[in-house]
Amino acid sequence: MNAPQKQTEKPAKGPATRNRLSSVATAIHLLKAFSENEVEIGVSALAKKLKVAKSTVHRLAQTLVAEGLLEQNPQTERYRLGVGLFALGTLVRRRMDLSNEARPYLFDLRKLTGETIILGIPADGGIMHIYDLESPQALAIKSDLGARKPAHCSAVGRAIYAFAPPAAMEEVLAGPLQRRTPKSVTDPERLRAIFAEVRARGVAFEDEENEPGIRAVAAPVRDSTGAVIGAVAIAGPLQRLSMETLEGYSQPLLAAAATISSRLGYTAAYQHDLGS
Repeated sequence: MNAPQKQTEKPAKGPATRNRLSSVATAIHLLKAFSENEVEIGVSALAKKLKVAKSTVHRLAQTLVAEGLLEQNPQTERYRLGVGLFALGTLVRRRMDLSNEARPYLFDLRKLTGETIILGIPADGGIMHIYDLESPQALAIKSDLGARKPAHCSAVGRAIYAFAPPAAMEEVLAGPLQRRTPKSVTDPERLRAIFAEVRARGVAFEDEENEPGIRAVAAPVRDSTGAVIGAVAIAGPLQRLSMETLEGYSQPLLAAAATISSRLGYTAAYQHDLGS
């Protein structure tokens, strides 16, 4: 018989923790107090709406002003939503636009190749898959939708960061560069050479460097400014995807990425060396 396991008690949340959580909730409620009918609101009105002391509202409002999430009208001393919120909303809108515009072309690629199609975006020096279409074949890979993954060893990451501003690229190369498989490249100089090759060819390859038995090819997607905001990848098991097969998929993949980019407002001819 197994000895009973000793249960460990979870530490209770102390007053400091509860106060911090309460302050965050109040700050969120404060931001939500604004509407089209009430674009600017004073401290007294906010305190009444939130049912908290004026001093609390003043403290939270000043913190939000410092972060750019609120602004204060110097004439009336009332508060209004800040441009920092617009910037955050733009990031969400960009992700939604990319997914919506890309969807039909992702289906086209899956129909053409029979493989899993992935749409990824940059995320804190790595990447995040925001859309995936799983291969209908019995032997298929599954993408972890919403999961964060390293950029240096994936086709999606290489396709994005090879065209990124130097500071963003250097952030990736500064590591940590995890060796996820025996084939993972973790030397910064070798990765710089790989990024240069991606810029020259327009596509990035992955040969069992992120997950054993998986190969992929990816192409960057640009927004109206020409900045690379994501990448589309064709991925599958090495039993079906030789490097020659991936090479053959490069042209339809580039065509799909170019069309998605044009749908997002990128009007210039799709050139591989842009952003290098």
